[in-house]
Amino acid sequence: MLSPMNQRLLAEIGRTQRLEIINSLKRTKGMSVNELVDKMGMSYMGIKQHCLTLQRDGYLDTWRRPQKMGRPEMVYRLTRRSHDLFPADSNTLTLELLNSAKEIYGANAPEKLLYNVFEKRTAALVVKVKGDNVVERAKWLAKVRDSEGYMAQYLSSEKDGPQIVECHSPVLNLSEKYPIIGRLEQEMFEAVLGTKVRREETHTSGLYECAFYFAT
Repeated sequence: MLSPMNQRLLAEIGRTQRLEIINSLKRTKGMSVNELVDKMGMSYMGIKQHCLTLQRDGYLDTWRRPQKMGRPEMVYRLTRRSHDLFPADSNTLTLELLNSAKEIYGANAPEKLLYNVFEKRTAALVVKVKGDNVVERAKWLAKVRDSEGYMAQYLSSEKDGPQIVECHSPVLNLSEKYPIIGRLEQEMFEAVLGTKVRREETHTSGLYECAFYFAT
């Protein structure tokens, strides 16, 4: 069930096409109007008007993307406000429970609880993981994380090698309060994949991207 915040924001957006634009931008570092036109099959002016409306309401901003030749291209990207439109596992109650644990059991109590949660989650994934090599296991893990709302996908390039890229974090507000979650995620990935993993998190405007790099 959507939270009251989600329901209010979705009512404010009001058009399926605007939601499609937001979903498309969520998996990228930004897109031009022409790129959105190609992806969605709508007219240039139709896409442009939706983007202007979303920008006016605070869901999009713009930046100038450098081109190999000519002037920079104007690109739309999400703002921080758009994060509330996507699934979130952590909430005020979770943060209050961890704060209460700190008050009752000491400064290290929240981290101990989080460590215990990730230890159990890691053990469950290690038992279930499928794949005879690192790449197969990475593709399996990306699908699991995607189903959990992380908007994850397996990618590989000559420049960066194999990686799992996540465009959303359902526990973003929790990890901002307790950065140890990033290290626990990295250790969980290493245990499941059976290899060393490097975790890099990026925040730009409303863009969240977390990449897990590993060797095969």
